[in-house]
Amino acid sequence: MRVSIITATYNSAATIKDTILSVKNQTYHNVEHIVVDGQSTDNTLHLVNHFGHQGPILSEPDKGIYDAMNKGVKIAGGEIVGILNSDDFYPHNGVIENVVKAFESGDCDAVYGDLIVVDPYHIKRVLRKWIAGVYSRKLFYKGWMPPHPTFFVKKEIYEKFGSFNIDFKCSSDYELLLRFMLLNNIKVQYLPGVLVHMRAGGCSNKTFKHRLVAHMEDYRAWKTNGLSPKWYTIAMKPLSKVKQYLAVSRLSQTNKVLVNAFLTPTEPSNQL
Repeated sequence: MRVSIITATYNSAATIKDTILSVKNQTYHNVEHIVVDGQSTDNTLHLVNHFGHQGPILSEPDKGIYDAMNKGVKIAGGEIVGILNSDDFYPHNGVIENVVKAFESGDCDAVYGDLIVVDPYHIKRVLRKWIAGVYSRKLFYKGWMPPHPTFFVKKEIYEKFGSFNIDFKCSSDYELLLRFMLLNNIKVQYLPGVLVHMRAGGCSNKTFKHRLVAHMEDYRAWKTNGLSPKWYTIAMKPLSKVKQYLAVSRLSQTNKVLVNAFLTPTEPSNQL
């Protein structure tokens, strides 16, 4: 199966290396990496070529990141389409191979997995651990959604149910997932394990104003699709992130306990 990975870029010179190399180094080789650039004014495109990107490159004005993604979907030649933002990267070289195996072994239209949010300047520092879990339709009503960067879907689903709605500025990915999974009930499979590392700082979390816009768009995403959320659904969506932060905190505390257990008397724990 051919896989198309779409990366939208705009002045992404600071992060694009990790994105390009994480795709280039995948063990699965039937991959095209489509870069859709909004006419960057820095050296983004130079770096894309410098690090050996192989695939179509489109650079022209666009109407935002979701418009760029739509352009990528339109020209994608693969049976499977994945979105990898220009500040995200795959954590290991077997991600796409594992995704393809999941498609081949199961009767599904889409595959998703877990995601780790890292510090934008210190990518070894984990801020959130997003364990998506097995899908159930009722989860959307509890504020759940799969991590969109880990979402791989057959191109025919885009062709059948449409691409990203560019009327949404921050929540078009949420609207698309609602449309695909809840409204049209496509067959999805959860692939346990981290598929993407994402740098913190997305549109919906930049400022309180952005969070408010995203909150309003989340509600509109339901109404656009003729769906009715529960009274608590939209509020629970941002609150669900609390558990992701706590998961990292618990992991950190566990690691400290394990290290302390192996310290010798000449190695006091205050060295941690």
